[in-house]
Amino acid sequence: MPLYHKLGNFPRKRHVVFKKNDGGHFYEQLFGTEGFNGMSSLLYHTHRPTQIREILKSVPAAPKIAIAKNIKPLLLKGFQAKPTDDFLDSRVPLLTNSDCTMGVAAPKKSLRDYFYKNADADEMLFIHQGNGTLRTFMGNIRFEYGDYLIIPRGMIYQIDFETEQNRIFWLESHHPLYTPKRYKNSQGQHLEHAPFCERDFKLPSELETYDQKGDFLLKIRKENMLHELVYATHPFDVTGWDGYNFPWGFSIHNFEPITGRVHQPPPVHQTFETPAFVVCSFCPRLYDYHPLAIPAPYNHSNIDSDEVLYYVDGDFMSRNNIEQGHLTLHPKGVPHGPAPGAMERSIGQKETQELAVMVDTFRPLMVTEEAMAMDDGKYYKSWVE
Repeated sequence: MPLYHKLGNFPRKRHVVFKKNDGGHFYEQLFGTEGFNGMSSLLYHTHRPTQIREILKSVPAAPKIAIAKNIKPLLLKGFQAKPTDDFLDSRVPLLTNSDCTMGVAAPKKSLRDYFYKNADADEMLFIHQGNGTLRTFMGNIRFEYGDYLIIPRGMIYQIDFETEQNRIFWLESHHPLYTPKRYKNSQGQHLEHAPFCERDFKLPSELETYDQKGDFLLKIRKENMLHELVYATHPFDVTGWDGYNFPWGFSIHNFEPITGRVHQPPPVHQTFETPAFVVCSFCPRLYDYHPLAIPAPYNHSNIDSDEVLYYVDGDFMSRNNIEQGHLTLHPKGVPHGPAPGAMERSIGQKETQELAVMVDTFRPLMVTEEAMAMDDGKYYKSWVE
């Protein structure tokens, strides 16, 4: 994200001596992307961040595919995911391709027994239920219902939940997640017509710095494996940092919808982009104000992308029998549109209170075994009157 931020103490110049009060040295680390060409930050550690004491077990973590080439529209009941104590064990992968994996989670307890790093993918955690604090080696971010948490790959983190009833829609991306280019000027600042701006972002604060030696378990996801490593010093030993690569948050409630006289297409709801998919936020908004406008979306074909909608709250005006935590998959190759009666119901309506997250992928999604266990089995027939 092209936004400069800093926390803690660091030297006036890059790559120079930075001494502790006792005469020892802090250790500089470049936390960067795309080689040396992408977004980066410079971190200053109390101890060398390279001190692996032991490498323990490695276990497979790849999603189990049920349908590799799918043409069937699906409705998945995400709240069927069982609450689970462990943060990683609670994650249920539902849909995946070579660019991303998405699913749901219902963690009951805080992630405190170990530290976690995703070495392959940037993560997006959408908080559907619960609140707490994302704790990272670059500072902490308070979160609550409706927050997107964007966690760059390579970030070491833990999570503190203040509640036991937590629901998360999560996404792992093999491409960095940025806000759309068309919202920004050539220097990266959000423009006046953008549906949100830098003032809305939740940036890391409360930098925790631990000067501790011992055995610290770090679980690292890499190439569909989960590796367990033991480090000799506390991972949260950063005394200061500055740069452009760091975790951040954004509340869906701060997205300001763009409306018009007639129905606006989904790109007006776009919140994040990558070269391989986009993420959109459907929020409470006034309907179209042309006297003959049809507020419900028109039928459309997914020629180039698969469409996933995660339903959060509200009336979901284009669908029938949709509940919180449901996910719909509309695969490329077949058109879709409002459920029978939804178009007619929408005429003359003035506003909607719906809240949903949409992910459109430019490569087809494979369906996991866990997804098939949540499938209602009949959604693909729901347009037949």
